[in-house]
Parts: sequence; C-alpha cells; structure tokens
Amino acid sequence: MQEKHMNNRFQGKVALVTGAAQGIGRGVCWRLKAEGAQVVAVDRSELVHELAGEGVLTLT
Repeated sequence: MQEKHMNNRFQGKVALVTGAAQGIGRGVCWRLKAEGAQVVAVDRSELVHELAGEGVLTLT
C-alpha cells in the first residue's frame, strides 16, 4: 500500500497484535500505529520491548 492510501482509519481504535516481536507481527504493529491505532503488542519473546523504544507502543 502506498503512503497516499494511509489515513487515520484506526484512529480511536485499539489493536491487539500477537507475535509482535518480529516479522509480520512487527510490521503489522508499525502499520497500525501509522494509521492511528493504539497498539497492544504481545509475544513470548522479550524483543517485543524494542517496539516501545521505537515509539510504536507504550509499556505500562
């Protein structure tokens, strides 16, 4: 999808992404964030914490 098609269609929505630490799941997190979603990322791997450092999600 090209940038011109990006909008805030997920603004005000919460998205739960499993397998979010790497690969497709990580890419989905980035895309959802770019389109306005609040992202809840879940993974067995501690690599998921890197998403917080990248600004994709906030750890609480």
